[in-house]
Amino acid sequence: MAKEPVTVEEFREAQEVLKDAIDLHEKKDFYGAIESFKKAVVVSPYDEDHLNKFEKKLKEGNYKLQQESIAYMGCAAVHLSQLLKELSDEQKEDVPVDENLVKIFKDWDKS
Repeated sequence: MAKEPVTVEEFREAQEVLKDAIDLHEKKDFYGAIESFKKAVVVSPYDEDHLNKFEKKLKEGNYKLQQESIAYMGCAAVHLSQLLKELSDEQKEDVPVDENLVKIFKDWDKS
């Protein structure tokens, strides 16, 4: 079944959850950050089982809590980047999209 396009409200939610999770990570609340990153990933997911697969791969490794938080941060950021690509220019104006995230995502696309 094809994925429904993300709505402005869903993108706004995912963006806010990601920003809050980054704040928690910076405050070294890694457990809270991980839970928040997971919430961002499940907003309008491309693959309903992606998070489970990702968690399983992480458990196979021997990572420190901070490293796990960074891994979830990357997963959530990539997810948000993909959601951003689904929005029209008009929808992007309605969100509004965080300028710092836009710069990061554009740099990724250049790579």
